[in-house]
Amino acid sequence: MNYTTKVVQVTNVSPSTTSEQMRTLFGFLGTIEELKLFPPDDSPMPMTSRVCFVKFQEPESVGVSQHLTNTVFVDRALIVVPFAEVKKAKAAPSLMAESGPLPANRGL
Repeated sequence: MNYTTKVVQVTNVSPSTTSEQMRTLFGFLGTIEELKLFPPDDSPMPMTSRVCFVKFQEPESVGVSQHLTNTVFVDRALIVVPFAEVKKAKAAPSLMAESGPLPANRGL
């Protein structure tokens, strides 16, 4: 299967999992360009689950990484799906036009 994306989204990640552990796990499947774990490792926020985005150098790694779905890692079964990349240059003007501050509550 041909993938146009090089990014996978990994959900149901245990709160005790670190970025380095995710990098090690997915590093066996291909060269990682970028890895982001949310909330970050140093976050003081309480959490029940984390989300990780992994960007590979080759799109073929996306298909291979999906085989990790339902693999128990630390204490959770991971869910791995392809994630469509958004081109920042094209997305920025439309996002700027549609977004902005929330309207103030003027009735109070």
